[in-house]
Amino acid sequence: MFESLSDRLSGVFDRLTKAGALSEDDVKTALREVRVALLEADVSLTVARDFITAVQEKATGQAVTKSVTPGQQVVKIVHDALIDVLSGDGAEAGALKIDNPPAPILMVGLQGGGKTTTTAKLAKRLTERDGKRVLMASLDTNRPAAMEQLAILGTQIGVDTLPIVPGQTATDIARRAKQQASLGGYDVYMLDTAGRLSIDDVLMAEVEAVRDIATPRETLLVVDGLTGQDAVSTAENFDNRIGVSGVILTRMDGDGRGGAALSMRAVTGKPIKFVGLGEKLDALEEFHPERIAGRILGMGDIVSLVEKAQETIEAEQAERMMKRFQKGQFNMNDLRAQLEQMLKMGGMDGVMGMMPGMKKMAGQVAAAGMDDNLLKRQIALIQSMTKRERANPALLQASRKKRIAKGAGLEVSELNKLLKMHRQMSDTMKKLGKMGKGGALKNAIGAMFGKGGPSAAEVAAAKAAAGKGAPGAGPGGLPPGFPGLGGPGGLPPGLSGFGKKK
Repeated sequence: MFESLSDRLSGVFDRLTKAGALSEDDVKTALREVRVALLEADVSLTVARDFITAVQEKATGQAVTKSVTPGQQVVKIVHDALIDVLSGDGAEAGALKIDNPPAPILMVGLQGGGKTTTTAKLAKRLTERDGKRVLMASLDTNRPAAMEQLAILGTQIGVDTLPIVPGQTATDIARRAKQQASLGGYDVYMLDTAGRLSIDDVLMAEVEAVRDIATPRETLLVVDGLTGQDAVSTAENFDNRIGVSGVILTRMDGDGRGGAALSMRAVTGKPIKFVGLGEKLDALEEFHPERIAGRILGMGDIVSLVEKAQETIEAEQAERMMKRFQKGQFNMNDLRAQLEQMLKMGGMDGVMGMMPGMKKMAGQVAAAGMDDNLLKRQIALIQSMTKRERANPALLQASRKKRIAKGAGLEVSELNKLLKMHRQMSDTMKKLGKMGKGGALKNAIGAMFGKGGPSAAEVAAAKAAAGKGAPGAGPGGLPPGFPGLGGPGGLPPGLSGFGKKK
């Protein structure tokens, strides 16, 4: 998401921040490049033009060009302008009006946009994160097996679906869902409406009838982010006929441009509530404008990174890990847990994309072969060890190494690099364990798992202080001892030794 735009803007602002003194002409030249970058990212012409106009007014005054750090001042102005474009009136990301149960949520959109899958993703999120009791109902009587698809997804995520009654119309199903939600004590009921390949009067009339029956708290439009400006025009059409309270952009993991996201709020006035970032049923993220702006400008997104860590490791497991690390204990089981943690959090690309200053290294990392396959090979080597060997890596001599490497289908040289990485990480843990009777380590792990560490706001403030809000401001922001990220620049110590064979 936003890869091409981020790369272009990083190049522009790198030149600005390194230039020292800036003239107004320098700023105007840079902003022309920004305008081209926005248009190439499929941002609408009107939005791009208004964006550059707003930035230029603030960035070409003497208060900026004569300041001590004019380049960074311009970057901050662009960052703030991006937040304005993405947030509009500042509607809270992911905030849904689901008071007075049972609260109806109407899911609308064109066929093929991922509406049914997104309905299940959102139901899963409401159930697991918000503790809501959810009922899903498919109103799609046209698409073959649409109702069965939602029922199967409901079984997978443990959310109830309205029983299928053949021959009923969409309005019949909507009335039955409303009644069942009231009688069954549900907090939320979600209505997955039918879609069409294009907007027509039949589709709109059906959705309007369902809307009038359910009087939804939220009407969420699901659109495919890959369709670019077509997604924006679809949102305008649905809002004019139905009334949309928010947008969910799907398939944003496959969109390196992101023009739909940047144009949606400015053109339609409707907030982007969530973005879909993959096929898995937990691949749905809240859309935070300030965090997205930081990612676009290469500032990272430490808050989201910490939240991902909190979601993927249980508190008890974190507590056990912390006690072991405080004693200076760090074996191969611990290392495997950290490598698996990285995969759960989105892999190498996902983690690096949220770390300040690390976005620029992504290309170098990929070229060196340091990707998710590397993590999987390392895990395979550890799994090839016996229980005793994982607990005590010092046992690994030549014959054992050959057996382990052969069992994983890899070379002994890769095992040696893994062992070197383990030794370096183990030394780091021992040093942290001795600092303030484990205080430094407790804060580091606490920040990740919600065990007495800093709040999200404190993490964000620390990140801003370390990076000073400028792209490429340094690799700071993550505590030492973060799973698999304990080395310089946030990468695991010794990881740079891995990669493609020469």
